[in-house]
Amino acid sequence: MSIEEDDRQLRHECGVFGCIASDPWPTDLDVAQIISLGLLALQHRGQESAGIAMSEGDNHTHFNVKKGMGLVSNIFNDEATKNLKGNLGIGHTRYSTSAGSEEVNCQPFVVHSAHGALAVAHNGELFNAGRLRRMVLARGVGLSTHSDSELITQALCLNPPDIEIDGPDWPARIRHFMELTKLSYSIVIMEKDRIFGVRDPYGNRPLCIGKLMSLTEPNKAEEGWVVSSESCGFLSMGAKYVRDVYPGEIVEFTKEGFHTVSVMGRPHNRPQAFCIFEYVYFARPDSIYEGQMVYSVRLRSGIVLARESFVEADIVSSVPESGTAAAHGFSMKSNIPFAEVLYKNRYVGRTFIQPNARLRRLGVAKKFGAIVENVAGKRLILIDDSIVRGTTMGPIIKLLRDAGAKEVHIRVASPPLKFTCNMGINIPTKAELIANKLTIEQLAKHIGADTLAYLSVEGLKEAVTEKMPNKNAVEVGHCTACLTGEYPEELTF
Repeated sequence: MSIEEDDRQLRHECGVFGCIASDPWPTDLDVAQIISLGLLALQHRGQESAGIAMSEGDNHTHFNVKKGMGLVSNIFNDEATKNLKGNLGIGHTRYSTSAGSEEVNCQPFVVHSAHGALAVAHNGELFNAGRLRRMVLARGVGLSTHSDSELITQALCLNPPDIEIDGPDWPARIRHFMELTKLSYSIVIMEKDRIFGVRDPYGNRPLCIGKLMSLTEPNKAEEGWVVSSESCGFLSMGAKYVRDVYPGEIVEFTKEGFHTVSVMGRPHNRPQAFCIFEYVYFARPDSIYEGQMVYSVRLRSGIVLARESFVEADIVSSVPESGTAAAHGFSMKSNIPFAEVLYKNRYVGRTFIQPNARLRRLGVAKKFGAIVENVAGKRLILIDDSIVRGTTMGPIIKLLRDAGAKEVHIRVASPPLKFTCNMGINIPTKAELIANKLTIEQLAKHIGADTLAYLSVEGLKEAVTEKMPNKNAVEVGHCTACLTGEYPEELTF
């Protein structure tokens, strides 16, 4: 992300990951290490806490669990992963939205029901969490946290609509939960010897499947399966992207492989609503969504932005690193050369202290330096992925002008943020979003830019769908609620 999270206050809730080894068990595959690598690749989706729950596959009452506050690399060192034995497991890395940043809210949540242990990890935010909480409490179920993710765990332990004859019917219980709430979740669920991957009927949050390939015998059958919020970590663990979990799909993973248990449709044949801001901001550029690389979508966003909002300049550049792909696209379309103008200091933490008023006014200096040779006397086009509060772009422009920039034109590779999310992204209140306070002309003046332009909503949709393999399918659709105020379903409390 291009600037400090404290300034932008635009954060994803979490990432989920699961892994199961193929037959035979016990496996030689280091499942805990693979999950740790998967969570490390998903660290950008949440940095407050992380956890892993493991199962040997032969005991329905006990899981090996480790959770803690902080980064994945600090919690899961070599010693920690060695102690997490098992043939299957799920993991989670978290940033809080609906509940506080406390150890009690760390996931995966593990409950011990009459039918055995169950572990759940959730990405998203339940649209009707208040109603579901009241329903769970009315059934006499106690809740230990304010997390809507715990509601999922407890709702799964409630009896499903049909009578169970021979033990719990977990697929039926999952379908029952999906009837209770349609948004927003991607979930991995583990019981004794299997994992379920579940995506809400709108497909609002991402989830994909990977195949663990043999590193020594290329023609050997798969060594296991992984399910993840993003595919970006697959290559680092020797996995191959297979496909997305479909909206409304329940996928069951066992040591024999995976198969679809059920697919739940959307109410009233409404379109899919995959979060379009995943492409803009949250996903790693090397992830695959809907059959296409996120980097390529960002590149096309820059191409469309150049077509919509061209301006004469000497150099196209970006706020590193979030705007870089779009800046290359803008450069390609405009025939204006790309050059770096900002250096990002990667060793500045969020807890940096600014001891006096002078350093506070120069706050951006701790994060960026200007590459003077590329700036002095030049007309610059600076690309960023979004403007949230507008508190950081002004100091960046001042830094560039102090380095000798002749003109600074800001181009934003997404439409203005005007609405809150309520589906797993922590976006400030409408009153805090700068696009609701100032017109484009007023904002340009406020941050000190010569001109300012955003990518249009239609332009973003074009960039996202242009190379999508099934772009003409009737069910394709994207959630633009934070940009347009058009939510997939009405928010209920």
